[in-house]
Amino acid sequence: MSCTYLTTDELARRIKYDPRTIRNRLKDSVLLEGRHYIRPFGGRKTLYIWEHIEADMAKASQNDAFAIPLLGGGAIHG
Repeated sequence: MSCTYLTTDELARRIKYDPRTIRNRLKDSVLLEGRHYIRPFGGRKTLYIWEHIEADMAKASQNDAFAIPLLGGGAIHG
């Protein structure tokens, strides 16, 4: 599988969010290291994996509005 890696600014342009919102609010709460982003070579640079973000955004929009997301990718509906 080929992956598209994006910087924070590139991701912000694609999903129409401010880069600060991605860094301060989404990273490590909604966007998870290893799934949605990586830090290549153990450095400070963050590269986001577009295909995983896109798939999870589409999946989240199809879920019930009252679902509580779980860390493992599931949800509690209620």
